[in-house]
Amino acid sequence: MSVDKTAETNGNGKGNGSVLKSRWENMPPQFRWAGIGALVVFLYLLPNRAFYEYLGIPLGEFYLPFYTARSDMAQVLFDTAVFVLLAVGLNVVVGFAGLLDLGYYGFFAIGAYTVALLTSPESRLDVTWPWLAAVPVAVVVTLIGGVILGGPTLRLRGDYLAIVTLGFAEMIRLYAARNEGILQGQRGIPSIPHPPGESGGEPIFGVTDARPYYWLALTVIIVIVFLVRNLARSRVGRAWVAIREDEDAAQIMGVPTFLYKLAAFAIGAAVGGLSGALFAGNRGFINSDSFLLENSILVLAAVVLGGAGNIAGAIVGGAITWYLPEWLRGVGSELGLNFDPAEYRIAVFGLVLIVMMIFRPQGIVASKRRAAEFEDRRKEAVASE
Repeated sequence: MSVDKTAETNGNGKGNGSVLKSRWENMPPQFRWAGIGALVVFLYLLPNRAFYEYLGIPLGEFYLPFYTARSDMAQVLFDTAVFVLLAVGLNVVVGFAGLLDLGYYGFFAIGAYTVALLTSPESRLDVTWPWLAAVPVAVVVTLIGGVILGGPTLRLRGDYLAIVTLGFAEMIRLYAARNEGILQGQRGIPSIPHPPGESGGEPIFGVTDARPYYWLALTVIIVIVFLVRNLARSRVGRAWVAIREDEDAAQIMGVPTFLYKLAAFAIGAAVGGLSGALFAGNRGFINSDSFLLENSILVLAAVVLGGAGNIAGAIVGGAITWYLPEWLRGVGSELGLNFDPAEYRIAVFGLVLIVMMIFRPQGIVASKRRAAEFEDRRKEAVASE
C-alpha cells in the first residue's frame, strides 16, 4: 500500500482526521503560504491583552477564556515557546533518528548554566560577557556535550540508551545541586543579564513585561524549524529515517549509522542548549530546581503525543503539554470548582497518553511516513494471529 494511502488510516486501519491534512497539502502553494503567514501573525499578536481577551470557548452560561486567568499570559507563552523549542530539538533525536533519549533536559541545563557563568557578575568565573556573546558559546558547549555523551553511548539501543541518558540528566542536576564551587549549589547563580536592547531609554527585555521574551523565542523557533525542516528533507534526514526504521538494514546498505546518530544527538543537544540560554536570560536566576527530571520526561511525552517524526506534531505536542496545565489553573475559578484541576495534570496527561497509544499511536499530527509504518506493523500483527 502506498504511503499516501496509508497515511489516511490510523494504527487500527480506521479513518482518522488526516483528510484535512491532505486537503491542506493539495492546496496551491500561494494559499498555503498565506495560511502560514496568517498563523505567524496570530502568534505574534497573541500575548497582547487587547487581542487574547476576546478569545474563548462558550460553554452554556459559562465562558472559558483562552488566556491563563491565574498566570501572566505573556510569561506562560514564553515558557510554552521554550518548551516547544525543546520538543523540536528532541524530535530530531527521537522522531527522526529513532533514539530514545530520556535525559534531554540535561542539555537544557548545560546551556542555561553556560550563559549564567559567562554573563553574571556573581559568577565565580569572574567574567561578564554580553548575553548575545554567551549564547553562541552555550550552543557550542552543548553541541560538544552531545558529542561527548553520544560517542560512547550511541552504540547502545532502546532501553539501554534511555537509561544512560536518564542518568546523564540526573547527574547534571545533582552535580549542580551539590557543587558549592563554580555552580554555587542550591544558592544558584543570580544577576544573569537579560537580552540587550532599548526603546525610549528603557530596556526592551525587562522584568515586568514578558512579551519581548516571547517574541524572541517565537522568532528563534521559526528559524530553527526552517533549518530542521530543510535538514530533514536532505540526505541526512533520509539517513535518519533509514536508521529509525531498521538500523541493521541501513548499515548493510552502506549508511554510516553511528555518525548520523551522533549528528542527530549533537544537533538536538545544540537546540536544547539554545533553549536553556533563552530561559536563563528571562529568569535572571537559576539553580538545580530549575531542571527537574519530570520536565525531561514531559518533553519526550510531548513529542510522542504530538507525533514523533513530524515537526508540526512536535510543536503541537509541546504547546499542549505546557500551556494546557497553566490554562487549567484558571478553569476551576471560572466554573466555581472547589479544587484546582491543574493539580491532577500529570495523572490526566498520563491517561491521555495511554489512550493515544491505543487508538492513535502515531500522534496527533502524524507524518505520512510514520502513519505508513504503523499501518504496516498492524498488518503484520493481524497476519501473525
